[in-house]
Amino acid sequence: MNKLFRVLTAGMLAASLTGCSLWGANDEIEPSELVDFEPERQVQVLWSARVGSGLGDKYHQFAPASDGVRIYANDTEGTVAAFDLNTGRRIWETELDTVIGAGVGVGLSQAVVVAESGEVIALNSSDGRELWRRQLSSEAVAAPQLNRDLVVVQLVNGKVTALDAASGQHRWTYDSQVPSLSLRGTAAPVVAADVTFTGFANGKLVAIANSNGKMVWEQRVAEPQGRSELERMVDVDGRPLLASNMLYVSSYQGRLVAINPFNAQIQWARESSSYRSPVAGFGNVYVAEANDHVQAFDAGSSASVWSQPQLEHRGITSPALLGNYLVVGDREGYLHFLSQIDGHFVARYRADSEGVVGDMLSVNDVLYVLDNDGRLLALRLN
Repeated sequence: MNKLFRVLTAGMLAASLTGCSLWGANDEIEPSELVDFEPERQVQVLWSARVGSGLGDKYHQFAPASDGVRIYANDTEGTVAAFDLNTGRRIWETELDTVIGAGVGVGLSQAVVVAESGEVIALNSSDGRELWRRQLSSEAVAAPQLNRDLVVVQLVNGKVTALDAASGQHRWTYDSQVPSLSLRGTAAPVVAADVTFTGFANGKLVAIANSNGKMVWEQRVAEPQGRSELERMVDVDGRPLLASNMLYVSSYQGRLVAINPFNAQIQWARESSSYRSPVAGFGNVYVAEANDHVQAFDAGSSASVWSQPQLEHRGITSPALLGNYLVVGDREGYLHFLSQIDGHFVARYRADSEGVVGDMLSVNDVLYVLDNDGRLLALRLN
């Protein structure tokens, strides 16, 4: 297959599978109409700030990150900025003069981004001063992940590379087999103290030793089905969720799986297709599925708790938790607030007409949203 067509965005893939295009062609799949409901909560804008020139209207994985004191965000043109978490005051802004391919990752004292060329750039999180750069073998579209010692980057060529957080020196690289066709995106690794957990386009979840980059274990999350390459495509694109000593992993055209991280045993599995990251709350695991239905499953038994199908084809984000509620954004810029108990709508707010594609961040019952126009919003439910 021509290299140009080996990697598909989620939107392009949906278009291919249905024979038409999403959001803007003559025979487009129309997003579900917004349903009427009586709001139970009001959305309050605490502050907003501009981050560079914006993110455009393409599918991307840009999301804000926080260290508990500051919140960090970047645009595609090389602007990285830090803001006071509570007031939105701009603390610093750095222009890197390079196209950035993924969101910012944050550690104890660093904010790290990856250029479209595959160059990793580490900044001092206090003042934005550049600390080091390191060129990798390919681009990354998921934000780097950090612990005290490592900066771990998952690349689109199937490799996961760990760099020394202090110096940027190469520590190890883990290489996986990349299938001929995959989604345009990669999982962001979960970097614990001793092990990194991450999923790949071959449908597998792997635990990698942080000491040497060797595989500790692997587990298949999704099994290819069908005859064509499109039908057989499976991909773990969402970030695994580590909660209550359990790993929850979603996969495209595959399953939602609960895995014991200590012995790699599957505790339960449910048929579910998702290229987004799951979240957990109220004893449930919540998933935004590929058809934009929001599903709640019991975290212990996998039993279906509720389903919210009324956002179909709206291009929703991964869910975020906000107190007792669940939030997803969509490609028309609306934020939908749902009850964790039964999935009914409790509030709606339009962040921006340019859309919200990247995942949102919740810190101390405040929701932080980076919209496609480059505005960073801090929102609260009243």
